Amino acid sequence: MHVLITGGAGFIGSHLAEAYLQRGAWVSIIDDLSTGSVRNVNHLKANRRFTYVIDDVCNRRVTAELVDMADVVFHLAAAVGVKLIVERPVHTITTNLEGTEVVLDQAAKKSKKVIVASTSEVYGKTTVFPFNEDHDLVMGSTARARWAYACSKAMDEFMALAYHREKGLPTVIARLFNTVGPRQTGRYGMVIPTFVSQALQNKPITVYGDGKQQRCFGHVDDVVKCLIALAEHPGAVGKVINIGSQHEISILELAKTVKDLTQSGSEIVFVPYEEAYAAGFEDMMRRVPDTTRLADLVGFVPETKVDKIIRDVMAEQQNDPRHSLDW
Repeated sequence: MHVLITGGAGFIGSHLAEAYLQRGAWVSIIDDLSTGSVRNVNHLKANRRFTYVIDDVCNRRVTAELVDMADVVFHLAAAVGVKLIVERPVHTITTNLEGTEVVLDQAAKKSKKVIVASTSEVYGKTTVFPFNEDHDLVMGSTARARWAYACSKAMDEFMALAYHREKGLPTVIARLFNTVGPRQTGRYGMVIPTFVSQALQNKPITVYGDGKQQRCFGHVDDVVKCLIALAEHPGAVGKVINIGSQHEISILELAKTVKDLTQSGSEIVFVPYEEAYAAGFEDMMRRVPDTTRLADLVGFVPETKVDKIIRDVMAEQQNDPRHSLDW
């Protein structure tokens, strides 16, 4: 089996590549390194079944060649992280929309299965919990740059489903909820690696807003298992599927847990959203997935507790000092 992973030098992509190599597959990745890093896949380079291309997925010729070799394509290349999204909205929109169109177009020519990574952000301001895949999506104003990401990923979903319905392309849409683990950087606003890095350095742990926001964090190893299982399940084709844990924790409680587990002397400080991002920034106060569809299809959902996730991130940052600079 030959697997192509766009954004394969990123956090999730590198774990997915590693998992498929362990299963005996051939793996190709393409990544422009805008948010990914070669060091995420350095340990895979010696494997003769692994190849990597440093290029933009929007390069149609290169992407076409890689798709031709693949049996299945995981499209993970995208703008990621709230900080990047707010600071570079043009990059966010063009990267997400154009990249997805190129991948789907090339895959459709050879009818290659595509798993498109989407995000819980598409639920926007939805207040019906838990989030079900068939719920309405409630977006904020176009004047708020934060919603550009949600809208662009929603359009990715529309595009993937359109290719499935009109051209018969086998597509699967995976809506990921706060995936965390080793190799994730805090550079673009990812909260757990940021908190851990701050705590290990005894710097203030910065909680944005009042800390009452609630999130569900899924371990990357669990998420990768779900992605692989969905790619192999014929019943997933043409569907949107939530992937995430249902264990909720407030951001303030998360900060306290990180402080306790790291035995840090850090002070927990609150930073107003307008100082962290921009005036008028809007956040979702709660995000929890309905994982019924995932469980019905693959028989399991991410269950790793947040303490384990934090300890894994801690271990990496303690073993590799470079990660402490990422946030």
